[in-house]
Amino acid sequence: MSFEGFPDEAFAFYEGLIADNSKAYWTDHRATYDRCVKAPMQALLAELEPEFGAATFFRPYRDVRFSKDKTPYKEHAGAVVTDDAAGRSALYVQVGADGIYVGGGYYRTATDQARRLRDAIAEDRTGPQLVRLLDALTEAGFEVNGEQLKRLPKEYADDHPRVELLRSKSLFAGRALPPGGWMHTAECGQRIVASWRSLQPLGEWLERHVGASRTETARRRP
Repeated sequence: MSFEGFPDEAFAFYEGLIADNSKAYWTDHRATYDRCVKAPMQALLAELEPEFGAATFFRPYRDVRFSKDKTPYKEHAGAVVTDDAAGRSALYVQVGADGIYVGGGYYRTATDQARRLRDAIAEDRTGPQLVRLLDALTEAGFEVNGEQLKRLPKEYADDHPRVELLRSKSLFAGRALPPGGWMHTAECGQRIVASWRSLQPLGEWLERHVGASRTETARRRP
């Protein structure tokens, strides 16, 4: 099956799930999910794999064991390309009621990774490289995010030129692709590919200067 975009029913399915996130709704509309969400996503990931690597397609069920929100189903379908053992940066794609979202970077880090991230930001050779990458992504319509410390670590000066970035514990960029008829055609895959290619320089910087955790298992995905 070649990827020809997501049909209207995929987005309507999630609109309905947001309104009624229940087992009854899911059971009544499971065939729509399988045909209009799961099958196209699997076809998309198969087309992306030769260039970006194998992806994990997340289960539609929420883990509610430790959450106050007990709604049973995720209100989007997401997939990620990542290899924690090799320290690769994640590439993420999501489809939901409001359209398609793409992102990439380190969504979560272990303690040793966060320290190496800040050290690379502080360093006068590697830090400016990162700033240029982030500026280019911002100009292309991506939003830069990441978990931050409440206070600047004491080893860095308050007047450091990259002081805001030095509070980073993780770092990623993403953008919502504007809805349109292209989402229902093969152009959808082309736009996702273009976005992931734009994110790759950030991922390469992170892999080169941060890499995998040397002390613990860290997840770098939403």
